[in-house]
Amino acid sequence: MYRNLRFEKERTPQTTLVFNLYIIYINYLNCRSKHEIAAMPVQVLKIIKGKLETQLPSHLQREDLKHLQTGLDHTNKYFQGIVILSYPLTKLGDGTDFFKIVLQDDTCSRINSINVLMYGKMAEDCAKLIRNGDTFIVAGFKVAESPTAREDGRHACHLQVSEESGSAIFICTQPSITPFSEATSPSVAPKYVYTPLNCLKDGTVVNLYGIVKFFKPPYISKGTDYCSVVTLVDQSNVKLTCTLFNGNLDSLPKIYKNGDIVRFHRVKIREYNGQMQGITSAGFASLTFDGTVGAPVVPRASSKVYTFVDEEQKTVEELRIWAASNLSVSGPEAKLSDVKPMMFFDLTCQLVGKAKVDGSSFLLKVWDGTKCPYPTWKVPVEAKELEGDRVLLHHLRNLTVDVLVYDNHVQLAKSLKTGSFLRIYSIHTKQASAKNEDISSHIEFHLHGGTCYGRGIGILPENNPDVEELKSFLECVELTDSQNMESVSSLELGDTFDSYTDLESPLQRCQQLSATVLTDHQDMSNTVLKTVLNSSAPQQYRIRAKLRSFKPQKLYQSVKLHCSKCNTLQEVPNGDAIDFILQGCAATAPNPELQSMSWYESVVWTTEEDQGRKITIHFVKHYEMLQRPENTLLMIEGGTLKEIWKLTRRFKCVIPVKSKEDDLELLDLSAPFLLQGNIKYYGCKKCSTPKSIKNLSSLAEKREPSWEPTEIAQVLGIEPLQYVFVMKFTLVDGTGVLNAYLFDYEKFFQIPASEILTNSFLQQKMEMTMNTLSPPGRKLDDLPWLECFIKSYNVADGMKHQVYYQIFDTTVAEDVV
Repeated sequence: MYRNLRFEKERTPQTTLVFNLYIIYINYLNCRSKHEIAAMPVQVLKIIKGKLETQLPSHLQREDLKHLQTGLDHTNKYFQGIVILSYPLTKLGDGTDFFKIVLQDDTCSRINSINVLMYGKMAEDCAKLIRNGDTFIVAGFKVAESPTAREDGRHACHLQVSEESGSAIFICTQPSITPFSEATSPSVAPKYVYTPLNCLKDGTVVNLYGIVKFFKPPYISKGTDYCSVVTLVDQSNVKLTCTLFNGNLDSLPKIYKNGDIVRFHRVKIREYNGQMQGITSAGFASLTFDGTVGAPVVPRASSKVYTFVDEEQKTVEELRIWAASNLSVSGPEAKLSDVKPMMFFDLTCQLVGKAKVDGSSFLLKVWDGTKCPYPTWKVPVEAKELEGDRVLLHHLRNLTVDVLVYDNHVQLAKSLKTGSFLRIYSIHTKQASAKNEDISSHIEFHLHGGTCYGRGIGILPENNPDVEELKSFLECVELTDSQNMESVSSLELGDTFDSYTDLESPLQRCQQLSATVLTDHQDMSNTVLKTVLNSSAPQQYRIRAKLRSFKPQKLYQSVKLHCSKCNTLQEVPNGDAIDFILQGCAATAPNPELQSMSWYESVVWTTEEDQGRKITIHFVKHYEMLQRPENTLLMIEGGTLKEIWKLTRRFKCVIPVKSKEDDLELLDLSAPFLLQGNIKYYGCKKCSTPKSIKNLSSLAEKREPSWEPTEIAQVLGIEPLQYVFVMKFTLVDGTGVLNAYLFDYEKFFQIPASEILTNSFLQQKMEMTMNTLSPPGRKLDDLPWLECFIKSYNVADGMKHQVYYQIFDTTVAEDVV
């Protein structure tokens, strides 16, 4: 995205600066011994008439990022990079100063940044000097494995630097200019004024910041220009829709998803139908930032020359925090495994094939590593029209889907390169019946013409975080035997693209085979139900029977909460009951004396509605530093259930709390004590003994806090309740009728009971499974067989003893699921 600064390329002011820095570095090392360097561990290099005044010893050689590995000798090496992120100076448990920065290399590799950890006086000195955009040179470093590489997407190793180990640091400052700007003049950057969206006036040309609430990917307008439409919002809650035109596609904002943050320079404001609108004016320029809290503040620029001062980084971070708690900006993004008929969604995917269909439509073959739960429509095209690696296409034939693109999207689709990564916005799925009644109905994928609802195709760069995550996932996808191909003939390849494969419904398969699988005790022989019913309890049996009926018919009613300690069951509270508890707690104002303690940072704001309700969020720190949102636990006071759900989309987990006189405390255990992802975690009122919320700090002090619900429950004195399926199956085999209970967390359906209530796809999957095991309206002879293990047990009910039966060590067969 940004031009690489290599010495052999055309010389610019920035490359000249880097070149001079390199030469002076080498010369300086020629004149100094390692002991002399250690005597001045941190030095600031001055620029005099565009050149650096100090030179470095010649025996040191620059080390590339890709060559930084543990176990290698880096004694005579130095590493050079640009500071793109720095963390607050903090102290370790033994009192040692600790300072962390992130350096970006000027390579074009997928991973081009690395963490640098500084200790002792060197940490203290650097924390005072370093600013984002500075050129940073380090020698005498130690290379160690980075425990956070998987989470932060940076280099697999980090650099450890300290005065005691003989490290040396050289800093070349770039006042007020970010490393990404090609404007490297040492003069002070111009001061821009940014107008809040609620202060815009008709006829003015302004600079502004905003959060993307809606956008249309660039498309070719009726003329020759590209056009993009962006709706912005800021802390004033005022919206502004901007219509942006440019003949150069790269000069439009590089927006990839709702929630991105943009900076627009020189936008003309005009009033239309009582609302302010923005349009491009002469000199329009933009920067776009990832809107994720804690993500690196790395701009995606529409122009080669721009400035970005430290004060603006604070603006971006403030907008991120505000958006995380006040906006629902996540689009209808889904994976192929989540799709269902009649939905519109955004898909991040890789293009593996494309073909012309007719004059107004074009075929894109894409995959995202997951498998669509429905048979998919294979668009018939001539083999000569199909572009892409034929062997790869055959290899992935069960994981790719055909997306048919129409009208104004065709021109861009034709220009796409196979292997590129895309985000296709507002794909429509339709279900159509196959011509052959014996073949299951299939699902079709369409990108309709026009730009309504943000329809379009975006090309994502290799360094986009979503692309890096997708690539890592695709590399780990394990193909089934049916997808592996040792040899493929041209005839087989032709058949792949020119014909359909017969599909057999799960019900047809289940009528011949068992619809369930035994997970243990394979040596046991079958027992007919008549014998089971006439035998005393307790015993275990292997049976083969059919499912005549089941309860409850409304499958969501089968999910309960179970305490393994006192063995009690309870209903899952509904949203209204939880909201009532939260509203009661919101009536109590947060205690200011409990805000921003040593182990958490607090943010407070007042809502415009609900009589100025105050909301307080406490961000738990790790080594006195705030973490990336996906690693952050936060506590919230005064929030509604809807607001809490918004936070769970961005942060690792959320704990609702309330203030008391000297500490924060959990709410009544009728409400969840923790929310993580789409799951609410509850505690048993009878078995729990809630402890001080301060106990969470012990988890924060761990080297890598996992924030697992079981660990959180343990330190807070909570006995967690587990989600469980509770159902009654009526089984028959021709010799008898037996009622058996299913008490299962996730093994039987291969679906976690904890996720079923908030995941419509899993609900549909469970419904389809039950319709396969016990098809409505079918005769008994047409029902599939179930092989199950059941155990009998006695239950005392007053003076009576009754025998009950429970299914165990049984799961639904994979071809049914």
